[in-house]
Amino acid sequence: MTSTVSPTIAAYGAWPSTISAARVAAGATPMSSLMLGGSDGSDIFWLAGRAAEAGRNTLLRYHGATTGELTPAPFNVRSRVHEYGGGAYAVDGEMVYFSHFKDNCVYRMAAGEAPVAVTQAGKQRFADFVVDRARNRLIGVRELHGEDEHAQPTNTLCAIDIATGAETVLVQGADFYSSPRLSPDGRTLTWLSWDHPRMPWQGTTLWLAGVNADGSLAAPVRIAGGEEESICQPEWSPDNLLHFVSDRSGWWNLYRLCADRQRIEGLCPMEAEFASPHWTFGNSMYGFRSASEIICTYIDKGVSRLARLLPGSGKLEAIANPYEEIRELRVGPGYIAMLAGGPTIPMELARIDFTEEGVEILAQSIEDLPDEANLSVPTSISYPSANGRTSHAFYYPPRNRDVQAPADSKPPVIVISHGGPTGMTVNTLNLKTQYWTSRGFGVLDVNYGGSTGFGRAYRDLLKGQWGIVDVEDCVAGAQALVERGLADGERLIIRGGSAGGLTTLCALTFHDVFKAGASYYGVSDLKGLDQDSHKFESHYNEYLIAPKAQADAIYQQRSPINHTNKLSRPMIFFQGLDDKVVPPQQSEMMVDALKKRGIPVEYVPLEGEGHGFRKAENIIRTLEAELKFYQNIFGLNNA
Repeated sequence: MTSTVSPTIAAYGAWPSTISAARVAAGATPMSSLMLGGSDGSDIFWLAGRAAEAGRNTLLRYHGATTGELTPAPFNVRSRVHEYGGGAYAVDGEMVYFSHFKDNCVYRMAAGEAPVAVTQAGKQRFADFVVDRARNRLIGVRELHGEDEHAQPTNTLCAIDIATGAETVLVQGADFYSSPRLSPDGRTLTWLSWDHPRMPWQGTTLWLAGVNADGSLAAPVRIAGGEEESICQPEWSPDNLLHFVSDRSGWWNLYRLCADRQRIEGLCPMEAEFASPHWTFGNSMYGFRSASEIICTYIDKGVSRLARLLPGSGKLEAIANPYEEIRELRVGPGYIAMLAGGPTIPMELARIDFTEEGVEILAQSIEDLPDEANLSVPTSISYPSANGRTSHAFYYPPRNRDVQAPADSKPPVIVISHGGPTGMTVNTLNLKTQYWTSRGFGVLDVNYGGSTGFGRAYRDLLKGQWGIVDVEDCVAGAQALVERGLADGERLIIRGGSAGGLTTLCALTFHDVFKAGASYYGVSDLKGLDQDSHKFESHYNEYLIAPKAQADAIYQQRSPINHTNKLSRPMIFFQGLDDKVVPPQQSEMMVDALKKRGIPVEYVPLEGEGHGFRKAENIIRTLEAELKFYQNIFGLNNA
């Protein structure tokens, strides 16, 4: 029945909304790390983040028709290898092995039993496990830290004896390792490695080695990759053929090593991405229904597709589904399990049966969904940017069924610069975005040059250009909305976190388009970032800015902290005091500089938070503070 109640008239940015900050914090449960197991492979496992428990990651299991929690408090299934973690557990039938965040020990846990420590507490961290059942051991990535907290840790591939906890290094010498994968017959191990100054999306090497009778490895053989080729997600087919994703064509496509182990063949060449950047361990975007059929997801112009690939013919057949982001998938006996979402669908655990039509939803990240009439559905837009580039973004218009703005007024727009910066924004339903749109803000979520999902050439637009190309694309996006009559040019806002915080600060410092901004643990001092950064990212700026020998002058030019005399826009800063990726002094230096110049500035430091906020009370606090800040700056409550 259609409502006949006239909507309330209220200024953009001051609309009353039922999507409160508390609802955002309570409703959004992070979901990650999809795995399959059980006696017959029909059980589905995943991690859920508990904001009400200080962000603790707990392991859930879907068994039969019920979901149960396997890891009781205080166990926190999380790894800090590379600081970003991922790959924190493995499943072998009814047995689970996981890394506990507090002590970095590996635990084993049978169904219905309490976790038991396998390793001893120490300076080591573990991730990306594979179970070597024949030798009663785990193989994974070990990151060994020394007594000197400023010294870089040592990364190796390591075997852990499940009975004794003894650790044996299998492969060493490279700066980084990932993705150890044992062949189905247990005779061969494959893995990836890379060295400074590269990041894994720039260049990695794929290796293969036989496993000797005593568990040691034979001499490794390089299969593919190098300084200019990014390999990711090596996997074995049921018939012991090695598959992997490579961007040798300019796009992350699927390949396999032929049975003679002399030739590599492309399985389905196309301008689409069958992988995502290796920020965390354990990513999975394809799996095997059989030796002759691959189920995969790929990103086409920023949107995920699901398909069946027949390697013999290269034929790709679409599989119907309602999603536009498929973050992870696993293929079980007779079904596909996915973590996926869409513009009106929150991230959810979905199951597709091969013999039935439709999607079965097993769990959702948001249980209490807003009325769909109040949801802003994004439009994918492209627009011209500097130097003839075309940039891409998702535009979310203000939307609230019960409120409308005065005639002839235009909304304030928040431009979001995502983190990474080698990352990607997606259009899955996010209550944080709806928090703004339901209050009368427009939101432009930008996939600036350097973002993934659009091929290597687009990703490499940021090479040597961080703080320039990303900023130009955000500025051009805001201007495009003003030109299209979708934004108030005097109330343009930019916000971003981490690397997106640098984009935000540079946009406000070196351009005059935006009138206010919010930085979440943002980078303000590139030289300081080099000095403070952890091992994984310690050479990242050599790609993003310049090699160290030439970097100092460019750091001086691009670091907002050196140009605070040019920054005259009001800002609010949010910073976790335990952040090891972007330390607090990065934000604090900017805040102090702005205070000295009399620029309106607020600083919200958060104890017990790191790089990204996990606690419910802090999610609430930051959203409410940011909204109040904008409303005060623009007089939105009184408009």
